[in-house]
Amino acid sequence: MTVYELCEREVVNITTGQNLGRVDDLSFDPQTAGVTGVVLYGRLKLFGLLGREEDITIPWKEIEKIGEDVLLVRAGPGVKRNAKKWFWMK
Repeated sequence: MTVYELCEREVVNITTGQNLGRVDDLSFDPQTAGVTGVVLYGRLKLFGLLGREEDITIPWKEIEKIGEDVLLVRAGPGVKRNAKKWFWMK
């Protein structure tokens, strides 16, 4: 499997059933050159004019299964996308 193939997959949290988005990047340990997790970039706010939401980093040990079109993760309640907020909401 290549990094490109991994980045085409959707990430689903199996504890909540929530679709977290697509894999955008991998994080590596510089000492061992091993993969430590996957990174999902935050969603754009107002087409990117107001920045992005927080990025999500999911540790490699929380990945349960890598399927043909989906990555199943068992992430705790702290790993979730924020509800859609507009620029006038805080």
